[in-house]
Amino acid sequence: MKSIGKVVAINISEKKGVIKTPITEGIFKENFGLVGDAHAGKWHRQVSLLGIESIEKMKKLGVKGLCSGKFAENITTEGIKLYELPVGTKLKIGETIQEVTQIGKECHSGCAIAKEVGQCVMPKEGIFTKVLKGGKIKVGDVIEVLY
Repeated sequence: MKSIGKVVAINISEKKGVIKTPITEGIFKENFGLVGDAHAGKWHRQVSLLGIESIEKMKKLGVKGLCSGKFAENITTEGIKLYELPVGTKLKIGETIQEVTQIGKECHSGCAIAKEVGQCVMPKEGIFTKVLKGGKIKVGDVIEVLY
């Protein structure tokens, strides 16, 4: 049984450490990441993903003004518990194939959300991938877990 989700937002920033801006579609380059994004490059955290469910969880804790890109994720997803996917899992997202390389990350000390509510979801629930097959991803595209 394949797990199916969808892309609810694609987010990009030219500099690290800033909130990303939503775009309707992005070009994801093999072994690089989202073209034009500051976090892209030849390393293991080319693309970051976070579920809308995680963002909703933070809203319930009282964090105001949250939307896609606030956690610096490239792809906001819906319908898949990303943080339960083992490292090495392959995902088909739009025209791309991506491989999960890391679950969570250290929250940098200047994280505004962690300061406001004492915690942030990206360290535990965000995931990172590398792009195995490049292509276009659009808002609304299906995400398939290929295992």
